Amino acid sequence: MAAVTASLSSFPAAAKAAAASPSPYTSCTYPRRSAARSVRVRVQVSTTETAEAGPAPVKTEKISKKQDEGVVTNKYKPKEPFVGRCLLNTRITGDKAPGETWHMVFSTEGEIPYREGQSIGVIADGVDKNGKPHKLRLYSIASSALGDFGDSKTVSLCVKRLVYTNDQGEVVKGVCSNYLCDLKPGAEVKITGPVGKEMLMPKDPNATVIMLATGTGIAPFRSFLWKMFFEKHDDYKYNGLAWLFLGVPTSDTLLYKEELEKMKEMAPDNFRLDFAVSREQTNAAGEKMYIQTRMAEYKEELWELLKKDNTYVYMCGLKGMEKGIDDIMVDLAAKDGIDWIEYKKQLKKGEQWNVEVY
Repeated sequence: MAAVTASLSSFPAAAKAAAASPSPYTSCTYPRRSAARSVRVRVQVSTTETAEAGPAPVKTEKISKKQDEGVVTNKYKPKEPFVGRCLLNTRITGDKAPGETWHMVFSTEGEIPYREGQSIGVIADGVDKNGKPHKLRLYSIASSALGDFGDSKTVSLCVKRLVYTNDQGEVVKGVCSNYLCDLKPGAEVKITGPVGKEMLMPKDPNATVIMLATGTGIAPFRSFLWKMFFEKHDDYKYNGLAWLFLGVPTSDTLLYKEELEKMKEMAPDNFRLDFAVSREQTNAAGEKMYIQTRMAEYKEELWELLKKDNTYVYMCGLKGMEKGIDDIMVDLAAKDGIDWIEYKKQLKKGEQWNVEVY
């Protein structure tokens, strides 16, 4: 049993107005399990009558450090999607932002039992240029398993509207992103999934969780942080250190800024928050402040954390940021006689280095 402790006050004004309208979905306030050990027994039987059978060797399967016990995947598929409804859709970037990002909430009636860190697929209405239904597009879930309304009956997404000019000078609009950003409350939405285990939260409530996000890559970390700081669970209380680095181009594109600052106010000893605003901030050397530039300011501290068994790194967003982070860590690891690339492979093997980039 869990309770939601936050309120809808952190939503933008447009969202507040939508939430205030009479609806069975908007009357709610806003706000680890241990893995079962599984063993396989392989019995070797002698092929001769005189040989004695020794003790049967036991092989223990790898036990995941993440909350993957009972995780559901692919319950709904493209041919038989779940049909939900849009309950809320509001722009969460400012007027001066380079592009639009929207936060949207869909009804699931509890039929899509997702976990923090998973994704869902969305199939846009209509057909493609060949007259076939549009293919699904995957989006990281931006809400905790309880959902924004705390009743486990909704799922939220954070979507940037894709619009660009191609080499021929034509304006191209992303099919699914524009479909989603234009949705009105009450509209039906075809949903597939849930999918993915790469970004699941660690089980350890005392873990250090370092989250690296660019733009809408904030989505899975919003789901983590809501569970950590905005909700009360009988079987989970976060006592570790959650450290979020969020990189965006301008201050008008700082997503969920009010929510994040509220969390920091609520749990100053358990949540650290660092923004990297590339077009407005620079470091001491005058270089643009990208996410790896901000991290470099804490590189020694980060390296010490990465040497601990209960530190988990999660990265979501633009593909290029991983190389920038590698560049920081190579020299730090070398000082301790460690090959960073090999060390990172071991972190990945131990589920401590988790990446979802595009």
